[in-house]
This record gives sequence, structure tokens and C-alpha cells, in this order.
Amino acid sequence: MNADISGFSERKEAGSSSGTIKIAICGVGLIGGSLALCLKGKPGYRVVGHEIREESAAKCAELGVVDEATTSLAEAAADADYIFLCVPVGRLNDYIDELSRLPLKPGCVMTDVGSTKASIVEHAAQLALKGTTFIGGHPMAGSERSGVEAASADLFENAYYVLTPTEDAPAEAVQALEKLLRWTRAKIITTDAARHDRIVGAISHLPHMIAVALVNQIAGYNESSDLYRSLAAGGFRDITRIASSDPIVWRDILVNNRQVLLELLSDWRREMDEFTRLLESEDGEGVAERFKQANDFRNRLPERRKGMITSLYECYVNVPDQPGVIGRIAAELGQARINLSNLHIIESREDVPGVLRLSFRRQDDLDRAVALIRSMDYIVYF
Repeated sequence: MNADISGFSERKEAGSSSGTIKIAICGVGLIGGSLALCLKGKPGYRVVGHEIREESAAKCAELGVVDEATTSLAEAAADADYIFLCVPVGRLNDYIDELSRLPLKPGCVMTDVGSTKASIVEHAAQLALKGTTFIGGHPMAGSERSGVEAASADLFENAYYVLTPTEDAPAEAVQALEKLLRWTRAKIITTDAARHDRIVGAISHLPHMIAVALVNQIAGYNESSDLYRSLAAGGFRDITRIASSDPIVWRDILVNNRQVLLELLSDWRREMDEFTRLLESEDGEGVAERFKQANDFRNRLPERRKGMITSLYECYVNVPDQPGVIGRIAAELGQARINLSNLHIIESREDVPGVLRLSFRRQDDLDRAVALIRSMDYIVYF
């Protein structure tokens, strides 16, 4: 679905003469809603949200996430300068097909936010809709929450936002989309769709499959002894938390990127086979070397840049089993305007300190919370 340069120029001139750029966002959930909040209210922009259900459209309008909302895709797309497809991967092709049958504005730039790119970009290219440019997109940021209520204008800040334009995409269209996305405060990079899918498959899709397989393996052992589940709290639960991801969303992602993942799984089996060989030969030095290599690479990873797997900002607080303690901590955090995303009491028994797990969405909220709670003479640890 690629435009010629003249089509893009016509759109740019028309947009500048009217003074308003229309941005249509299809699917106003966490990602779509956060994009809308980044763009809404900026000079010369009008953000229109599209939702299939009437109640969902009404909600994103009532929350002020978009300037207006509609259940009509044709109405949302009419005269749109930019169309963002923020629907699940499994529904992207259907949306592209439906939009291809609508009279879109010449020079319209269409993009998506799916975590797989090659098949989507190829499908859009096959339609070859004159006057419209499709540019694959993937903001590599997320949240432990979902839905429009979780949308935030800060979601993409300091995250990577990947664009995968085809070779024949007009440079002016790509530059215009990059300029628009600067409002997200993300780090925008471009690459080809196939490279994107292999990298994201390795750093996100494969870890999700490994986590699911590991949890299911332990669940199988637990059938013979409930002690597996009891002792799996803490570290095991933390390192496998991505196994709790939405099953339908991940079904579509993995099936869509299956060719890449089949290759990655083959590589993973070779890694496990190497550990098997080292253990069978009692090669302790070899085992230590594998850990050392992993340690060296991991230490070079950026620590505070957002990625596809949401960072965990949590701390644990020892609290006495006394009335009002938890309320006091929560109240102090609120008065300090520290955004607490979740609170969970892990253990509380008479005469034994309970453990309070506090979760935050940002590193700076966690840092401020730890300092505050320690100033209240509570023991805080990670």
C-alpha cells in the first residue's frame, strides 16, 4: 500500500491550507490511547478514535483521550492524514482490507503498532492502494495494565519506536511520520521488517514461550507434590511473570511470527543441549563459563530504557501485624504524589512481620518510595 511522492505532496499541501491534521486511531486501548494522549491538544492536530463497540467509543471520549470517537471506520478514516491501527495482530489484515475499500485521503500515511511486521507489511503492499503509504510501526513499550484507562502520555518516553518502511516508501512520508511520533518522546529507529521480526522474536517472543513452558513443566511436577507450588513463590514467580500474558494476544503473535520462532527454538534447543553435555561430562568449568558469558553480555544491556517486556519496579516492606500500618504507608506515598500501581500482602501473622509488596510503574517512583518508607523506620528490600 505505497504512495507516490506527488500523492504525499497533495496531502501535505491540503493539510497546511486547512490548518488541521486529522489523526485516526483504530483501537483506543493502552497503546492507541497512549498515542492519542501524546498527540491530542497539540497545535493543528485533531485525534479521532475508532472502536467497534458503542460503550468503548463513549468511554475513550468521556475520558478525554481523543477529541471525538466513532464506531464507524469509514467516518474515522474519512479525510484522515494519518491512520494508526492499534488493534491485535490477528485483526490487522482485516482492518487493512476494509480500509483499502474506503476512499482514503490522497497521501494518507497508515501505520500499525503490532509486534510482528513482515507479514503485515507484505499484506499491505499487495493491496498497492494508490496515494496511500503503509509504514509498519512497533512502539516497544507496555504496561502491566491494559485498556484505555491505563493509557498514559508518558508510556513511550525513553522507549524504542521501530518503523519498518518498504524500500519504495516515499522518504517524505517516512519523515512526516517520524516528526509526528516525536511527540511520544520515544527513540525512533528504522529497519526492515524481517530484521525486526527476528530481533523481537529473540528478545520477546522466545522468552515468553520459555516462561510458559517452564511454568507448565513445574505445574506438571506439582501434581505429585504441592510443595512445588508453595516453594515457587518469590524468585520463580518473578522470572516467569510473563507467562501470565494474554493467551489470545500471544496466540496471534506467535503464529504470525512462526517461521522466525521455529528457527529460534532450534537455536534454543542447541543451547540446552550444550548444558546437557556439560552436566553429563561433569564439566563444572564449562558451566561456569556459560554463566560468565551471559553475565558479561547482560551487564552491557541498558538498564533503564523501556522495552517490550515491562520492567518490574517492586520493593518489599516488613510490616508489623498492627492496625493502620498499611494504610499509613499508602497514605504517605499518596501525599508525596508517588504513583503506586499495586499493593499486595504476602504474609501477615501475629507477632511475625508481614511482607508488603509494592509495585510502581516508573523507576523514579520506586526510588522515591524506598527513601520515604525507610525514613518511616521500616525495612525495605528488593
